[in-house]
Amino acid sequence: MKENVLTEIKWDQNGLVPAIVQDISTKEVLTLAYMNELSLGKSIESGETWFYSRSRQELWHKGETSGNTQRIVEMKYDCDQDALLVLVNPVGPACHKGSVSCFAESFYRGKEEASDFESSMILQQLEKLIADRFEKRPEGAYTTYLFEEGVDKILKKVGEESAEVIIAAKNRDKEELKWEVADLFYHTLVLLREQNLPLKEILNVLQERHKK
Repeated sequence: MKENVLTEIKWDQNGLVPAIVQDISTKEVLTLAYMNELSLGKSIESGETWFYSRSRQELWHKGETSGNTQRIVEMKYDCDQDALLVLVNPVGPACHKGSVSCFAESFYRGKEEASDFESSMILQQLEKLIADRFEKRPEGAYTTYLFEEGVDKILKKVGEESAEVIIAAKNRDKEELKWEVADLFYHTLVLLREQNLPLKEILNVLQERHKK
């Protein structure tokens, strides 16, 4: 930890600093909260987020009652040293209403920017849908069929789709290739769910490789 960090931060007149919490893997902003010296110290000591509640005027440990903790990977302050960025691996949703992020309600979207954002989040959304199918097993759903058939069937589909990707690429057929890669992504996510391996762990591996 950087020495004298508590004295370098520019606390406001109430001894607080805003803390933006961001998912280290998806880069989604999860919440905006406030820290004082004590909550920041506890965050550093415990490795999980602690904040100061302005309404209750007390410290609170994120996930203490819900279990939806946030494991800190890195903390930064901005160039003016009056705001914090807390990069975390969240365990469960950030919002008390049950959504992944407290910023779930959109009131404006530029067309191009929204499209790019939605495309970048589709794997996470698909993973959530597959997890829901795994739990509820709705009758007639293809994903339910795969889970009911078991790992051998899922592995067979992954193998088949991999072969289709190879064939499409070999034939230089971009239109076919994009559909086959999409099928491969889907069946791979089904396999990850069957193996109880979150997509986030795969993204973490890619992120670590990117740093090297």
